[in-house]
Formats: sequence, structure tokens, C-alpha cells
Amino acid sequence: MGSRGLASSQHLAGPERLYVTAAPSARRHAKRPITSKALIAERHWSPPTTNGRTSFLNGNVAWKEQLISRDEDDFAGSNGNGKAKMPEVDWLPSTGWRPAPHHLASKRLWERIQQEARDDAAKEPVLASFLHQNIISHASLGKAMAVLLANKLSSRTLLGTQLMQLISDIYRDEPSILEACEADLQSCVDRDPACEKFSQCMLYFKGFQAIQCHRLNHWLWQNNRKELAVLLQSRMSEVLHVDIHPAARIGRGILMDHATGVVVGETAVVGDNVSLLHQVTLGGSGTGKGVRHPHVGHGVLLGAGVSVLGPIEIGPGSKVGAGSVVVTDLPCHCVAVGVPARIIRQSCVEEPCVNMDLVDDFILDYVI
Repeated sequence: MGSRGLASSQHLAGPERLYVTAAPSARRHAKRPITSKALIAERHWSPPTTNGRTSFLNGNVAWKEQLISRDEDDFAGSNGNGKAKMPEVDWLPSTGWRPAPHHLASKRLWERIQQEARDDAAKEPVLASFLHQNIISHASLGKAMAVLLANKLSSRTLLGTQLMQLISDIYRDEPSILEACEADLQSCVDRDPACEKFSQCMLYFKGFQAIQCHRLNHWLWQNNRKELAVLLQSRMSEVLHVDIHPAARIGRGILMDHATGVVVGETAVVGDNVSLLHQVTLGGSGTGKGVRHPHVGHGVLLGAGVSVLGPIEIGPGSKVGAGSVVVTDLPCHCVAVGVPARIIRQSCVEEPCVNMDLVDDFILDYVI
């Protein structure tokens, strides 16, 4: 690590506030205020259940019950670019998914998406038919997603009308899948600076579309319709270039940016609020039938080209730098880089899945 040591900590404002100051050779770091919760040595997190529901710190809380509807003026333009500012909240992404106060309830979210589509159709008449077919003509997000995904996955021998009915039936039988879809939409707009609006994510971001396809495939797998699940997984891999085994368990609030080349194995578990970039591999070890893939905790950031191999655990709130190969467990709230990955910072105070910062830490702290 050279002369750059781990960050030291000082109590500056009582027990509830903690500032982390960089080592002497890295004084360019500004002091970073956080809640003391972020430095808890161990965080116990539960893998997401098969229907996508999550246990929060205050018990099982339904997604819709936590949403707060805001007026259009409260949401749009509050920070000058049409996105709401992220308010301070009493929870952290590394503790599991919960809607933020600025997130829209289901009905308001769909109204916003439809209004965005109508505005785009007015600005660009060439898109009017496309937007009408995929968004404007539908009464709900579920119906629109059924059409969108069916058109993506259909082929000459796998009819779009059949897939549309299948997807609609799944959304009807398991509403939590659509709730997870809404969480992914909110997370994409919150975390991806290139995502300007919900309709853009829904229509054009293949990482979001791949996650929604996987949620459907996982439901089919869990309901003993494995051949159909494998077929749709194969089509997803061909069309979107994302390969996620139908048995893999994935939480809510996922941002899969760029997405090309992402591979997730059969027994992998991905927690809530995870952000991952292209060419990430959650790979297995050996040929056994037991657990052989990683468990990725809540609020983790995996950079481009990261490989996590074997039945290891990536602790909540951790950050793994681009191109790293992880073969051992990582504790919560740490930064790891290299081949094989080694920890270069512990007690990382940030929530990396939110700020998506894959550069600053390595410039200041990583010396080969």
C-alpha cells in the first residue's frame, strides 16, 4: 500500500457524528461526516426471498406503504435538472431497500412515465408510434412492461402474443415482481447520471430490461417451470448479452449499468441496492451441486470487469474496483482492488452504490 495507510477516525461532534480524516499522505481528502451506524463492525443481512420482498430494520414493510406521493412541482426541477434532490434519511442503502421520500407511488410513477412519453412524441414525431405502442396506450406499468419484454424476447418460433400473456399472468400472480421493477426504475434515475427520466430507463437501458426478464425467469424456475425459464434466459442472453441463471436470487433497487457481458451463476445471491457495471462475473467454483457462487450484500458497488469467484461473501456497503478478481470474503464497508483483490481501505464511510465513485479512492489510496 506504500505510504498511504488506512483512514484514521476521530470523534469531533459527539457520539452520533463521526468524521473520517485521511492519512497524512492523502490530506486531499475532505472530512466526511457520517452517522456512526456506517462503521458497525458487522452487518447481518438476509438474502432476498424468492418473491423479492425484503425485511427492513423496522420489520417487514410493504413497498407501497413506504412511498410518499409528491406534487409535480416538488419533484421536477428541484435541483435544476428535473431530478429531486436526495434527502437525508434515517437508513442506509447497505441495510436493504426502502423507498426514499422523493420516490413516487405506483400510480404517480406511471403517470410520470406516460407524460414523459407524450412529451417525447410531441418533440419527435418519428417516435410517436413507438412510444404509443410501448407506453402511451397502456393503463399500467405492468401492461407496458409485458409488451416491451415480450417484443424483446420473441422470435419466429416464440410468439410475442404468448409471451405477453405469460408476463401479464406472472405480474398478476406475484405483484412483488412489479414492485421490484418500480424500485429498479427509481434506483436507475437516482444513481445513473446518464439517465434523465424514467421512460428512458424503461425503453432503452438493457441492464434494467435484463433484470426484469430475470425476475420473470426466476418466478418460472421457482414454480417448477424450469424449461420455459431456461428458454427465456437463453433468449435474454442472445438479445441483451446478459447471462443470469434463473435460480439466482436478486434483490430490489438494482442498477446494472451498461450491462454487456454480465454473468451471474445459479447459486448467486445479490442483495438490495447493488450497483454493478458491465462484464461483472459472479462465478462458481467446482462442479458440485451445492452453493458455489458469491453472496453480494446490500449496497455493494462492483466496478466494470469485476470477477467474484466461489461461495464467498461481499459484505454490505463494500466497493470493488474495476478489473478486480475477488476470491476471499470481504467485510462490510471496505474498498478492495487488484488481482487477486486486496483490501485497501476499511471502515469505508460512503455508500458506494449511490455515489458510484470508482476513481477517487484508487487515486489517493492505491499504489501498485
